[in-house]
Amino acid sequence: MQKPQEIVLAEPRGFCAGVDRAIEIVERALQKFGRPIYVRHEIVHNTYVVNDLKSKGAIFIEDLDEVPPGATLVFSAHGVSKAVQREAEARGFRIFDATCPLVTKVHVEVAKLAREGYEFIMIGHKGHPEVEGTMGQLNEGIHLVEDVADVARVQPGQTERLAVVTQTTLSVDDAAEITAAVRARFPNVREPKQQDICYATQNRQDAVKVLSGQADLVIVVGSPTSSNSNRLRELAARLGTPAYMVDGAEELKPEWFEGKARVGLTAGASAPEVLVQEVVLRIKELGAVSVRKMDGIEETIKFPLPKGLKLDAATGLEIEVHKLPETGG
Repeated sequence: MQKPQEIVLAEPRGFCAGVDRAIEIVERALQKFGRPIYVRHEIVHNTYVVNDLKSKGAIFIEDLDEVPPGATLVFSAHGVSKAVQREAEARGFRIFDATCPLVTKVHVEVAKLAREGYEFIMIGHKGHPEVEGTMGQLNEGIHLVEDVADVARVQPGQTERLAVVTQTTLSVDDAAEITAAVRARFPNVREPKQQDICYATQNRQDAVKVLSGQADLVIVVGSPTSSNSNRLRELAARLGTPAYMVDGAEELKPEWFEGKARVGLTAGASAPEVLVQEVVLRIKELGAVSVRKMDGIEETIKFPLPKGLKLDAATGLEIEVHKLPETGG
């Protein structure tokens, strides 16, 4: 039986700027304020990342009742509702918001258009924390659709001022299909100037489309709760390439690789590169002899940290700027 010969690495893959920023916020908060730091929901949807931060002193909670008075609290990269924000502020926690700036952009757009009298159709997955956070920006007037069938059933209060927004980690193709159905039913619907699906989700899906054509099998490194990782596996399978998602190298099964000469490997936006390299080693143990990196987009986006967490590179301490008093000249 033929063993795997070559591993093709997708480019780009793994961490995006929003995930990098969220993890750094928790690590810097731990460094500055000491353990424990409380984090509402998993900071990002990756088991390895969450366990690593737990070992450093982060405590992940779902209910603010679990956070003691005066504690430091971080909101996850997925964003939170206005109600959670208000409750956290009322309880007096020291708060750092690790919401991805691209999710915040959707929140800002929803708030702005709501003030102009718009209702919203949100395309997303029910129960996902990002969807709950975005829908929770308003008390009413935002309606969730998960598929084309939902579009036929949705009943907004009015259709003169209707806008569509999407979860940032959806399948680009699925979102386009559902948006087209919304447009067909509500021809005057307002769409975002730029799509809400984030650049990293788009880039990783585009890379998988190329990767699938070059591989006999696709492995996606990502956790079961990760929306964008699930979409990568689904996309490869839809394109006709057998595809599996694993949390780590220990989940790989030798029988997957039988008769598969070329293995494509990618990772969701919340999966660290260390896990990808462990998967590479395991596939090499199963017979692969070469690794080739696919050509692809190089991502250079970096998001700034919240005030109060910027550290001086030399000392590791927060920079404090003291202005000299102005003197009359």
